[in-house]
Amino acid sequence: MIDLNYIKENSEKFSELMKNRNIIISVEDILRLEIEKKNITSNLQELQTERNLVSKVIGTYKKEKKNTLHLEDKVTELKNKITTVEMNLKEIEIELNKILFSLPNVPDEDVPIGKSESHNKEVYRKFIPIEFKFQPMAHDILGKNINNMMDFDLGASLSGARFVVLKSQLALLERALINFMLDLHTTKHSYVEVSAPHIVKKEALIGTGQLPKFVEDLYKVGEDKWLIPTAEVTLTNFYRNSILNERELPIRLVSYSSCYRSEAGSAGQDTKGMIRLHEFKKVELVSIVKKDKSEEELERLLKSATTVLDLLELPYRVIKLSTGDMGFSASKTYDIEVWLPSQNKYREISSCSNCRDFQARRMKTKYKDSYGMKEFVHTLNGSGLAVGRTLLAILENNQINENTIKIPNILVNYMNGKKEISTKK
Repeated sequence: MIDLNYIKENSEKFSELMKNRNIIISVEDILRLEIEKKNITSNLQELQTERNLVSKVIGTYKKEKKNTLHLEDKVTELKNKITTVEMNLKEIEIELNKILFSLPNVPDEDVPIGKSESHNKEVYRKFIPIEFKFQPMAHDILGKNINNMMDFDLGASLSGARFVVLKSQLALLERALINFMLDLHTTKHSYVEVSAPHIVKKEALIGTGQLPKFVEDLYKVGEDKWLIPTAEVTLTNFYRNSILNERELPIRLVSYSSCYRSEAGSAGQDTKGMIRLHEFKKVELVSIVKKDKSEEELERLLKSATTVLDLLELPYRVIKLSTGDMGFSASKTYDIEVWLPSQNKYREISSCSNCRDFQARRMKTKYKDSYGMKEFVHTLNGSGLAVGRTLLAILENNQINENTIKIPNILVNYMNGKKEISTKK
C-alpha cells in the first residue's frame, strides 16, 4: 500500500506515476476522503472525551449521593452519537482503503516508462543460442517422443486442460532441478530453506498484493482458504504484524512449492505445452531488508537467480520491465528470459522484484533501528527458478535428436549419474 502522506505531498507527481502504470486515479477523491476521515475522527474523540468527563462526574455525584439521572441520560445520548459516528468513520475507512488497496506500487525513477512490454529494456545477454543442424522440436513433442514421459492427455483426464504428468526420467529431472536449486541457494547464496503450507488465509494474499485486485486469478478452496499463486505469499507473511530488530535483517528465505493460478485473463495465450499451466512448481526467493538496502539486495537476488542458468549453461537475457509491464506490488522488476529454440525467442523464467515498503505497509511489518525508531521493512522476491520452464528449456536447448536429451553437467550427480534422457531403457 502506498503511503498516504506521499500522495498528499506529491499529488501531481503521483497522478503522473499512476498514469505511467496505466492507472487513472482521482487524487482529489483520496484527499477528500482523508479529510473526512480526519474530521470524523476528531469529532469522535471529542464525543469520547465528553462521555468520559460526564461519567467521571456521575461517579463523584454518586459518592456524594446526588441525583445523577440527568447525567446518565446525557451519557446514553453521547453513546448513541458515538455509535453513529463510529459507523460513519468505518464507512469512510472502507471507501478509502478500497481505493488505496487497489493502487499498484510507485515505480522507481530508473524504471522505463511505457504502457506495455514493448517498452521494456534489455540489460544484458549471456550464452549464444546453439545453431542446430536440424529443426529443433518443441518440448511437448520431445516429451511425447521420449516414451511419453511428458503426458498432457493423462493430466487433462485427471484435472482438465493445462495440467501435465511427468514420468520416469523427466520426473527425476524435475526433482533434480528442485534439489539443485535449493542446494545452490542455501549453500552458496545464504538463503534459509523453508517448507510452508500451500493454503493461506485471505489476509496473507492482501498483504502481498494478490487481493483484492486479482481474485479471478486465484483458487479458493474453502471458507477463507486459498491456494498460493507463489511461495512469496507465505514467506513474506511470516512477519506480518511484527516489529523486527535491525540485527535480524537481512532475512533471506527460499522455498520450493507448487503454485496455483487460474490465469483467468490468459485464454488462448501460451496454452500449448508447459509454458502456462494451472499448477506448476517453483523455487522462490524472498528477502526482507532495511529500507536503505533494497536496491543492493535486488541486484544480489538477480545474481542468485541467474547463477542457476549460468550453471545449467542455458542462454538467457535480463530485461528491466517498463512501468506498464511490472507486477502490481513491484517498484522495479528484472525479468530473466531463457532461450527457447522451438519458438526462436526468449521466454520469461523468473521475475525479480523490489517492492520497497509497499507490502510491509499492507502487512504492518516494521523494524526497530539502532536509535529505537520504527521503520517499515523493504521486501523483495524472485523465482530461483520456475522449475517447469527450466525443465522445458533444458529439453529444447539440449536436444541431440528427436529421442535424446543431454543432461547439463551440473545435474548429472542429481540424476544418479545419467548423462542423457532417451527412449532407451
